[in-house]
Amino acid sequence: MVIRAVDRGDSAGRANSLAPAPFIRPTNMNKGMEMSGRLNGKVALVTGGGRGIGEAIVRAFADEGAHVWVSDLDYRAAGAVAESLEVPASAARLDVRREEDWKAAMNAIRNGSGRLDVLVNNAGITGLETGNAPHDPEQCTLEDWRAVHRTNLDGVFLGCKHALQMMRPTGRGAIVNISSHSAMVGVPRAAAYASSKAGVRNHTKTVALWCASQGLEIRCNSIHPGPVLTPMWNPLLGEGAERDERMTEFARATPANRFANPSEIAAAAVLLASDEAAFMTGSELVIDGGLLAGPLNL
Repeated sequence: MVIRAVDRGDSAGRANSLAPAPFIRPTNMNKGMEMSGRLNGKVALVTGGGRGIGEAIVRAFADEGAHVWVSDLDYRAAGAVAESLEVPASAARLDVRREEDWKAAMNAIRNGSGRLDVLVNNAGITGLETGNAPHDPEQCTLEDWRAVHRTNLDGVFLGCKHALQMMRPTGRGAIVNISSHSAMVGVPRAAAYASSKAGVRNHTKTVALWCASQGLEIRCNSIHPGPVLTPMWNPLLGEGAERDERMTEFARATPANRFANPSEIAAAAVLLASDEAAFMTGSELVIDGGLLAGPLNL
């Protein structure tokens, strides 16, 4: 595991990975408004923080006053995000599947920041990133099934376990698990992904109840995004002329008729990490553009 502290970066060099894309309504949550400092003084660790939803959460947390530990399997990506922030941050290479990495991360945070207030378990995979191997319940291999669960579910289990041990001395904290709207419905061609996210949904409630039974003010909640246009969608959307057609098709399936912007998911993470959500634990926030509300054509 590689870890480093990052000082204030050059804002002119900030990555533009959150720029609006086709079928995303332009969203700039920071434009024309002052940040309220809702996370002032909090120390947060975000997994999968090098891109996509994780990167959006990192930026939102930093804007709200948190010291963020940006972790990712891709250390260069984590470092680039940390360096681009306008406040001090830290970068770490963290493989969420490895308990040794979690132990090293917590030791680094303990030695560097002294405590952990917020954990966002965001790192995840669909299983479709590397090719066209089938992930339906009939043809998905056991190896592929286990690979998805190791990252999406085992990684969340390990994150919660070690975060709880870090937070126990103060008895306070917030854990935010990024699940999916797929946790609540079947996905014929992504069986492992749907199963793993359903596991995240349930484990979130178990952690919340465990903390309450222990007399700890440690909250655990889950976020369930619908389609968010991040690099995770690239294998499904493809490239060239077909990409726009597929994007239109996927967007049409959502009542809101668009993909979400990662910043819209980050806004929910800020809420759950903040003291404003002090009475929320074991809860799930669905941000899916109306997908689970029901069909439009009835």
